Amino acid sequence: MDRIIRATAGDGFIKMAVIEGRDMVERAREIHGCSPTASAALGRTLCAASLMGEMLKEEKATLTIRVNGGGPIGSVIAVSDSEGFVRGCVGDPFVDLPLRSDGKLNVGGAVGRNGMLTVSRDLGMREPYIGSVELVSGEIAEDVTRYLLESEQVPSACALGVLVDVDRTIKAAGGFIVQLMPGADEKLIDILEENIFMMDQLTTILDEDGAEALFEQVLKGLEYHLVGEVEVGYRCPCDRERVEQALTCIEREELEEIIAEGKDISVSCQFCGKEYSFSPDELLKLKKA
Repeated sequence: MDRIIRATAGDGFIKMAVIEGRDMVERAREIHGCSPTASAALGRTLCAASLMGEMLKEEKATLTIRVNGGGPIGSVIAVSDSEGFVRGCVGDPFVDLPLRSDGKLNVGGAVGRNGMLTVSRDLGMREPYIGSVELVSGEIAEDVTRYLLESEQVPSACALGVLVDVDRTIKAAGGFIVQLMPGADEKLIDILEENIFMMDQLTTILDEDGAEALFEQVLKGLEYHLVGEVEVGYRCPCDRERVEQALTCIEREELEEIIAEGKDISVSCQFCGKEYSFSPDELLKLKKA
């Protein structure tokens, strides 16, 4: 079961959220047929979106993270609802690069560094709130950290990781976001920085010790309290009605050309791969609607 666990420390001046997201990343890998590098890029982005989406207070709000660094993988997109359930896709899920010199997957090389990370919050108002920052590394976690600091004005640290097994399935995935509230003592910053610098490899902790062990390492030397746990996962809300609405947005001339061919068309959801078939008569009704 994928889950998000939240805790506070430092008399409430520190908030930390941890996600255990192996199943959601494995589901995304299966849907898109991702290479190990693409699995890591999409998986990290899904985990970040789930953590940030679950923070939304509005019941029907959604949060979208889009990363485009000019690399061969293209855009990486993850969408979360306010419960932390996510869906996502990548431009080219088959891109795979040689491992970095340290033996890790080269996510930064696949994503690229010449571009932006954009976060869109749709709170059900007229226009969504959109914030963007230039990419730091394309490794996702460092870029999310920069976004939270520059766009949200919240001192934060984010760590994300995906461990791919020898058979390309996902062995472990997850991460954390730790944030300092206004008025936090400088000593708390020093403690967190030291703990994060000294902590074991993220995916090793998740794989061998579980999500709770992240609190022990990141908040070492601080009294902390677990304040909540919720189930999250990969979930796509697509249905035939949504696809029909999308088809009505096609240029009128293009829709007429499709109808004139007299053949059924099949439309697949970019997030879950589910296919929807439409006959020429059904398309004609949409055109007249």
